[in-house]
Amino acid sequence: MIAVIRVTDLENHMLPRREMIVRSMFYAVTALGLSVSPMRAESPGAQPSSPSDSGKDPVLRRSVVSLGDVTRVQHALAKARRGEKVVVAVIGGSITAGACASKPERRYGNVIAAWWWKTFPKADITFVNAGIGATGSDIGAHRAAAHLLKHRPDFVVVEYAVNDGGSKLASETLEGLIRQILKQPNCPAAMLLFMMNKSGHNVQDAHIPIGRHYGLPMVSFRDALWPEIEAGRIKWEDVEADEVHPNDRGHQLAADYVTGVLESVWAKLPPDDRFPKVAPLSKPKISDVFEHVTFLNADTITPKRNEGWTVLKESGYYSLLFGPGWRTDKPGSVIEFEVEASAVSVMFWRIKGNTGIAEAQVDDGPPVKLNGWFGATWGGYMPFQLVARDLKPGPHTLRLRLLDEKSKESNGHEFRLHAIMLAGLKRP
Repeated sequence: MIAVIRVTDLENHMLPRREMIVRSMFYAVTALGLSVSPMRAESPGAQPSSPSDSGKDPVLRRSVVSLGDVTRVQHALAKARRGEKVVVAVIGGSITAGACASKPERRYGNVIAAWWWKTFPKADITFVNAGIGATGSDIGAHRAAAHLLKHRPDFVVVEYAVNDGGSKLASETLEGLIRQILKQPNCPAAMLLFMMNKSGHNVQDAHIPIGRHYGLPMVSFRDALWPEIEAGRIKWEDVEADEVHPNDRGHQLAADYVTGVLESVWAKLPPDDRFPKVAPLSKPKISDVFEHVTFLNADTITPKRNEGWTVLKESGYYSLLFGPGWRTDKPGSVIEFEVEASAVSVMFWRIKGNTGIAEAQVDDGPPVKLNGWFGATWGGYMPFQLVARDLKPGPHTLRLRLLDEKSKESNGHEFRLHAIMLAGLKRP
């Protein structure tokens, strides 16, 4: 099935500015299980370098952090060479969603997919874009099964180096996401892509140890282009549309760095009978807690106690993406769930509106405040909040209570809980 979603008039900021529009228009499609079979992308910027000249191009050479173990990439390329079905996928934040690209085929993911289409015209290439703006690898790990893995990808680009905070938890959730991808029965390949913001910052230093541990190919938009910007050879505006989102040329260059690695592996691809075996999945570097995850909403879990909360069923893109949640605007309202996990997290709505503050708690553990107020004017987003971890096996109670307090700027107490995320316990 071909789905082409056009998104126009986008401007985004670091916690991406109108990226909610991207989410509403594009990811409703992803959540419904549609995928994009790409058309050939027109290149608005530099053309991808071939393996023969990449060594002479210092920018392209700098983009390669590590080639890693390319065995999985070889197997994906070999499937395409044989004319089989190959699923190419990307997962990340608003950059991956395609914010600020002038049309879908200019998004970096679509350009990568177009390389596969052009290189292997006899193969059945399917493209899946599983990016959602204002999300990091924490939410990404919990939603991977529904938005990415159900499509059985063969090659996945993971882009979270801008949205992740560089904390140990972010690295741990990235590891959980990577482990989920690599353990799939079809042995897909995963590659890390590191973008940057206007200060030249990202958290690739926290992501690279995870990539090296699993032998992943890794490319860095920052390493390639930031020296050029600092030296004045190019301007930020030449490749970026705002503080963090690439323009068409930036999307093209990001794709070039990925396809440059693909070109180099393709140029040396051995015959099928000479492929090395895919190495077994390595033991966890940090933990495998976020390899085993469950994502729950009002369709999949029933409260064991509910005083003042109602099911939030909307017809918009959030319901299409994540299903129905719960809402209340009455201080003192309590909702409780029985859960079983070693780590319990929630996802809730933040926006500049009449929003309140809730308190989340597991059993008798320390409560965590969840503030629904968000001061920016570009829209809202849904953060990930860890409530408790290192829980013992067995049932636990997750409790949310709407407090009487609120941000001084808010004129109300409305609070929306969109999802409960469990991690750390293997499921049948």
